[in-house]
This record gives sequence, structure tokens and C-alpha cells, in this order.
Amino acid sequence: MTGRTLRPVALGAAGPPVGAQGLGCMGMSEFYGPSDVEESRRTLDRALELGVTLFDTADAYGYGRNEELLGPFARANRDRVVIATKFGLVRSVDDPRHRGIDNSPEYLRRAVEASLRRLGVDVIDLYQVHRVAPATPVEETVGALAELVAQGKVRHLGLSEVTGAQLRAAHAVHPIAAVQSEWSIFSRDVETTVVPTAAELGVALVPYAPLGRGFLAGAVTGVDRLAPDDSRRHMPRFTGDRARHNAALLSPVHRIAAARSVTAAQVALAWVHQRAAVHGLPVVPIPGTRDPVRLAENVAAAGLVLTGAELAELEPIAARVAGSRDAGLTMAAVRRD
Repeated sequence: MTGRTLRPVALGAAGPPVGAQGLGCMGMSEFYGPSDVEESRRTLDRALELGVTLFDTADAYGYGRNEELLGPFARANRDRVVIATKFGLVRSVDDPRHRGIDNSPEYLRRAVEASLRRLGVDVIDLYQVHRVAPATPVEETVGALAELVAQGKVRHLGLSEVTGAQLRAAHAVHPIAAVQSEWSIFSRDVETTVVPTAAELGVALVPYAPLGRGFLAGAVTGVDRLAPDDSRRHMPRFTGDRARHNAALLSPVHRIAAARSVTAAQVALAWVHQRAAVHGLPVVPIPGTRDPVRLAENVAAAGLVLTGAELAELEPIAARVAGSRDAGLTMAAVRRD
């Protein structure tokens, strides 16, 4: 597979055009076991060759190291890539599982300067609120972010893991280009209010973990083969009887994959891509990988169209999944609807 293969998609009414599938870069620095910097760099280069233009990171990933990893690539291809980063999660070196949330204007002003420095760029293409802090009205946070847009430090604004009401309130202050949320065959709570609100407002959905953090690909169905520091060891869906129950739910995915001569991961990604037509909004999933070969496989899934009968087979799965999608981290409460 060579050349540019991804069709362009507008990242919402307020955002830039990007390839129909992005790349989540988090695992290149942390959370999913050991990584290789050179392999990660090869993956970034291969992604651009295949038409991936949206690259997602955050200041919390690797305590800033992920932004530093992405920086040289972003600078070398500045006019060809859309760099999305996030702020708002405050981590502790003493407790790796702790997550604080700070959306205050004072904090975000410091955070954007730090991210610009680590990335080595003059402007961030998509700056996202990683989690909404209950103590800070989202309108206040977005108002401060709008000042960064006016100053030329940020081009477009995004949110992550918000409610439909929070999205509407934020969008009333400044146009929101995109909302990130976990969205996959296993995780569909975002469809309740967030997706309809985004469709109404012209906001794109950027699904993270569209492969259920590897579970839907069939490669990881429990914790036995995971590295000791892999964060999935703490995720309810990967442990004990829940993992065995959830693995059994994948039978339709594997059956469709075998019939189509594709992989389970490609079936799962194709399902996410087809949410765009189902719900009437732009959808740009950001599966993460550190492997150029797996990357090409993921990109190819953007051209796979599932039949109505196949979609019907996959429809009941989410309601039967055992265990929450949260990782059991210490974090200020994030309200969802």
C-alpha cells in the first residue's frame, strides 16, 4: 500500500480538513508497555505517507515526553499536519495513577506555553480540554481559550469527554471544532446526547480507543501478556471473568473478518467510520499504534464498508460488555450524560 489513501474530512464546521483517520500518539511514550522511539518515528512518517494528517497528543502523556517526541516530526512537516494536543489533566510523579483536573484560565495559559515549547511550534492547530473540571464553568475555560485563538497561539478548539450540555455551552462562547470521546463497538455511551448535539452544531467526533485499547483487535483479551506497567492491567474490561466474557462477545467480529478476508481490527474500525453516515456528522477516529505495519492495516479499514446485515450483527455487543471503560484512576469526578 503506497501513496495517499485517506479521503479528506472537515474537522467540523469550525475546523481544518484532515485525513479521515488520525493517529493517537499516546502509546508511543507511556501506558501500553515498552516503546521504541525509532519505530515510533517510522510510524509517524508512514502515517503521513498514507494520508494521515491529524496527530493527537497531550501534555499529560509521558509527562510531556509525547509532545517532545512529536515535535521534530511536526516541525519538519508543518504545512502538512494538524497537531492536536490537550491540557487539563494534572499528574503526580509520586502517584502515576493520580489524575487531577485544572481548567482555570491561569493554568491553561501556562499549559499552552509549555506545550508550544515542547512541540517547538508557533501555533497549536487543535487545542483541547482534556477533561472538564467540575469547579470551573466550561464557559470560563473556553472564554480563556478564545483569547489564545485571538493571540494566534491556537487555531481551533476542542473538548474531550464532555456532556452534550457542556458542548452546547462551550460552543456558545467560541466555535468548537471537535469532541474526543471513547467510541467503539464496545463503548457507545457518547451516542446518548453528545453525538446528537455535535451533529446539530457541526462539531466533529474524534473517537479515541476505537479498538477498545486492543481488545477489539483480538490481540489483547486479558492481562496475562501485558507488561507490568501496562495501564490496561487496571481496566475492568481486561480483568478476570469480565475479560473472558468480553472476549466471547467478539465472535461476530471474527466471523465478519473471516468472511471479508480482513482483520478483526479492520472490522471494528470500519464500524466506527460508518457512524458518520449513521449520525450525520464528521467522524475521525484516532487509533493508536507504534507499528508501521499495523498502521497501514488501520488506514485500510477506512475504505471498508460493512453491510446492513453485518452492522446488525454488531449492534447488540455494547449492551452486553462487562465492566466500565474507566481505568480506575484517582480523578476528580467527571459527569457524563
